[in-house]
Amino acid sequence: MLALLTSSADPGVALTEAPDPEPLPNEALVAVEAISLNRGEVKALANKPPGSLTGWDLAGTVRRQAADGSGPPEGARVVALHDKAWAQLAAVPTHGMAVLPDEVSFARAAALPVAGITALLALDIAGNPIARRVLVTGASGGVGRFAVQLAHIGGAHVSAVSSSPERARGLVELGADEVLHELTPEGPEFDVIVEGVGGPSLGAAIQRVAPDGTIVSFASSDPSAHVEYPTRALFGRAPGARIYGLLVFPELAKRRGATGMLDRLLSLVAAGRLDPHIDLETSWRQSGDAINALLDRRVAGKAVLHVD
Repeated sequence: MLALLTSSADPGVALTEAPDPEPLPNEALVAVEAISLNRGEVKALANKPPGSLTGWDLAGTVRRQAADGSGPPEGARVVALHDKAWAQLAAVPTHGMAVLPDEVSFARAAALPVAGITALLALDIAGNPIARRVLVTGASGGVGRFAVQLAHIGGAHVSAVSSSPERARGLVELGADEVLHELTPEGPEFDVIVEGVGGPSLGAAIQRVAPDGTIVSFASSDPSAHVEYPTRALFGRAPGARIYGLLVFPELAKRRGATGMLDRLLSLVAAGRLDPHIDLETSWRQSGDAINALLDRRVAGKAVLHVD
């Protein structure tokens, strides 16, 4: 088969021949039709040995059902959260996949796993959003756009933080009640904060959380940036507030599985209530251009590659 394997060449992958996977009894063999890119996996390419197969999001067709009889049958259209997605064939554990409704294309499905599940779990952790004030930082990215929509669907007043008007395009249409271009430590409090920037942004968010509110931190745009805030701004000003760290993949996927969460997201996409918001769609043969666009923050939403 062909696969995107890590390489010393820019931007860190090359389309190369690789051995076909050999599924375990609880794994289905999937012919991959589309994959999507996430900043976390792309930024990690340089840290992997040359010739490694990676990638987290895929959609395709079951070529051979799992030998233990679990999961979707041969011919089923599926989406999956996986750790070796960037290939023509993938051996996917059946607890990590879900069957696509007829209304959902491979491309739209491939945009869901990491970003959609991260946003969904962040709001699940925070609890019922009805009539609550929800803040989403990094709102122009893949996770942020899902979080804005899901909070809006849940009945929240949604404030979205995006670095520029250009990157913020479409956020109001997706459900944001207001769009901010900077999060300062002073201002209205929020019951729920979905925080995907880290550093000073997380420090400011801690000073904006309401008493008994919840902050869910899932990423950092600059891992070396420090988080600073006056200590009393949390326990003295917002008693009962909680801060959670959320890493969806690979630990959470392996521990909990993804089928149920993907089913929830797919039902909303099929009903026209959730938009994966694909901003860049191209062939995986142009993966280098797509990866660089994502790293350069020229993608407002999701980047999807067709495995042709």
